[in-house]
Amino acid sequence: MDPAAVDAAPVGGRRRLEPDPQVRAAILAAAARIVRTDGLGALSVAAVLGRARLGTRAFYRHFDSKDDLVAALFLDMARAEMERTRIPMEAAADPVRAVVAWLDGRLDLAFDDDVVADLRRMSLEAQSQMFAAPQLVAAAYGEILHPLIEILCRGKELGLFADIDPVTEAQSMHGVVWANVNRQWSASGSDRNGIAELRDRVQRFCLRGLGVAAETIESVLADRNRTTNDNR
Repeated sequence: MDPAAVDAAPVGGRRRLEPDPQVRAAILAAAARIVRTDGLGALSVAAVLGRARLGTRAFYRHFDSKDDLVAALFLDMARAEMERTRIPMEAAADPVRAVVAWLDGRLDLAFDDDVVADLRRMSLEAQSQMFAAPQLVAAAYGEILHPLIEILCRGKELGLFADIDPVTEAQSMHGVVWANVNRQWSASGSDRNGIAELRDRVQRFCLRGLGVAAETIESVLADRNRTTNDNR
């Protein structure tokens, strides 16, 4: 019999307990530690419960299955990523600069040591599921693209971008960013002096694809680089 069904059934005439946010967080934290250390293949309900020191009933009170847990894990990761990117996007003076902020936030996966240490393994595992089990990462993928799609729609309405399809452009830009992030991760020990140049190259490529004028691109990137240098 499915353990989830057993847990959902009344016991001794009592109704199933409501989920506990703290218990749910403990399960997700335990799962995240396993994936970061040993990869998604090492993740099992038993391993998670052993690390979290919880019982089977606690697990099935919060998740329907291991796949449900994995999807929630990737979604939490995506939300944390977008929270880190949200502040510079909201502070941007216009949609063009907000797009630059989104791209910079995603490129930090390759170039910011603190972000790399925390998210590299999880990001690689999520990317691998795009083909193997896309339903597990669909919500997380949507979470990452949502703020970019919103800003592309706003820029289109303001006439800052050419006649674009925001969803298609957001997906394409994500692909460009991931290709460069993955290349950087693969080039272990590579020269990091060209980081600023690579960031600019990705930014120019994406902004040109949106129909942003060359002079606007150069002005926006000059402002971004000046601010970055001032904050060092």
